[in-house]
Amino acid sequence: MPKFLIQASYTPEGIRIRGLLREGASGRRAAVDRVVTGLGGRVESMYFAFGADDVILVVDFPDPVSMAAVSLAVKASGGLSTRATPLLTLDEIDEAARRQVDFRPPGG
Repeated sequence: MPKFLIQASYTPEGIRIRGLLREGASGRRAAVDRVVTGLGGRVESMYFAFGADDVILVVDFPDPVSMAAVSLAVKASGGLSTRATPLLTLDEIDEAARRQVDFRPPGG
């Protein structure tokens, strides 16, 4: 199952009105679990942080389209700013390294 790193920052509205201060961290975790499992995925880990990101998650989804659907819905809510990074296993990178790619660099 494809794995993704999600880094998110709450908007002021997302902290005050829509979630974190109202529901607490466990309430937000429950909401994340519902969304992810509702699309056939699994939350591997979820952490709250301070600095540039407020929340960091590692999730598995059955396909990249499921990740895109969640990303669109979350961003449309206005409560969070997010970015998702696909995570690849060592075996996937080994497979990628074995594939032949017909590429000519610029000027080459």
